[in-house]
Amino acid sequence: MAMEPTIKLVLGSIAFGVFWVLAVFPAVPFLPIGRTAGSLLGGMLMVIFGVISPDQAYASIDLPILGLLFGTMVVSVYLERADMFKYLGKLLAWKSKGAKDLIFRICIISAVSSAFFTNDTSCVVLTEFVLKIARQHNLPPHPFLLALASSANIGSSATPIGNPQNLVIAVLSKISFGEFLVGILPAMIVGVFVNALIIIGMFWKLLSTSKDEEDSCSESVGQDEFTSHRFSPATMSHISPSGSLILDGNHTFPGVNGVSDHVETLRNRLNVSDNEIHSADSSRRTGEFQQAERTESVRDGFITQLMLFVRKAMNEKSKHVVWKVCVYLITIGMLIALLMGLNMSWTAMTAALALIVLDFKDARPSLEKVSYSLLIFFCGMFITVDGFNKTGIPGKLWDVMGPYSQVDRVVGIVILALVILVLSNLVSNVPTVLLLGGQVAASAAAISASKERKAWLILAWVSTVAGNLSLLGSAANLIVCEQARFSPYLGYNLTFWRHLKFGVPSTLIVTAIGLLLIRG
Repeated sequence: MAMEPTIKLVLGSIAFGVFWVLAVFPAVPFLPIGRTAGSLLGGMLMVIFGVISPDQAYASIDLPILGLLFGTMVVSVYLERADMFKYLGKLLAWKSKGAKDLIFRICIISAVSSAFFTNDTSCVVLTEFVLKIARQHNLPPHPFLLALASSANIGSSATPIGNPQNLVIAVLSKISFGEFLVGILPAMIVGVFVNALIIIGMFWKLLSTSKDEEDSCSESVGQDEFTSHRFSPATMSHISPSGSLILDGNHTFPGVNGVSDHVETLRNRLNVSDNEIHSADSSRRTGEFQQAERTESVRDGFITQLMLFVRKAMNEKSKHVVWKVCVYLITIGMLIALLMGLNMSWTAMTAALALIVLDFKDARPSLEKVSYSLLIFFCGMFITVDGFNKTGIPGKLWDVMGPYSQVDRVVGIVILALVILVLSNLVSNVPTVLLLGGQVAASAAAISASKERKAWLILAWVSTVAGNLSLLGSAANLIVCEQARFSPYLGYNLTFWRHLKFGVPSTLIVTAIGLLLIRG
């Protein structure tokens, strides 16, 4: 691509620079407006500076990507309401065999859930469960938090709906869901396993000296519940066959013969005639009959109300169970449709609308959980990156690097991976995909169609795993960090340097292994 006039080149670079600063450092002191507003500001500056026209700005917004992103977010909201992530959390602690076993479980569950329901969603929901597990084992939570975030990033690489950059790649490359999955799945599986081994190796001593306090905690809680509120069942007094008055199993009073004098004295003092006794007895029986009728009526009414309540509760419970099953079936249907090669954007939106209709209530509370700020961020980013591409700078840079980054040579794949790795941590992964995608694909297409598909998959794999390099490398890392810091269970601050010590070796090793396993 030819370079634009110097004025447009400078102004376009300034606009992109503003976007980059606010995307990487959203709380920068001189303009703390955040990533979303920063992306809109970058796009607006591209139009104001005349780098692109308003019509070109609108045309640069990729609606299929936004539709796919919106649909998957809505489906994730309803899956969370259907307790899917709660069940995943229970799997983390079910019949656990120690801290190392938990690391593997966290890595596997995080990777699988991220592949189908996005890495950000998995990290938002599962962080609390991970913190509870760390507290139960009396361990610092950072090995578990690192396992969650890093495995979420690796697992999300396997599908087009796992993360935003894969959404962009799937739409731009026209690679089907099935081809995407088959191409990256082997690398993802091995990558998750190797990542778990790296975490266990780095924290072996810490994980080996852990004390599983789950059983002792449950025992102490159980004892407290039963000892602090002891009670005895109520007992009715009755006469024993031997004539003793029994109030309960431990206390008796003398028999009838021992109190005969007291009974005789009472009879003399009362001096009641037989007629009076008969009259009183008749009145008593009439009253008892009326009281029995009233008691029976109240009892029947209570039983009726209880049965109605139980029936209503069972109906509500059964309705909720049926609703959850339908949510899972619709989600499975969406995944099957994606595997069959149907349009990913419309498939996701159709599944989202089916869940909204099935819920049969006002959808506003569920729709309010959708991250509209992320959708707006994408709009501004599309405009900004398209304007920067039109300056010709990315094209010229690729002209320099392209000859050394061919995917038909081992050295070329290594150089391409390093370029993607560096840019993904400097510019962020989605802008990197938008900047390099077209250039990488065009260069690979000149070799063969299969090499073009492999180039897209390499871009997806490296740009995703690159998020594990540093704490700022992906949104999933930041979500885990922020959730852990403000958690009511065990507040913990996962620092930048603590993450970096793990992130650098893990990212380099996992990326290299994955490049050997990706199928073009």
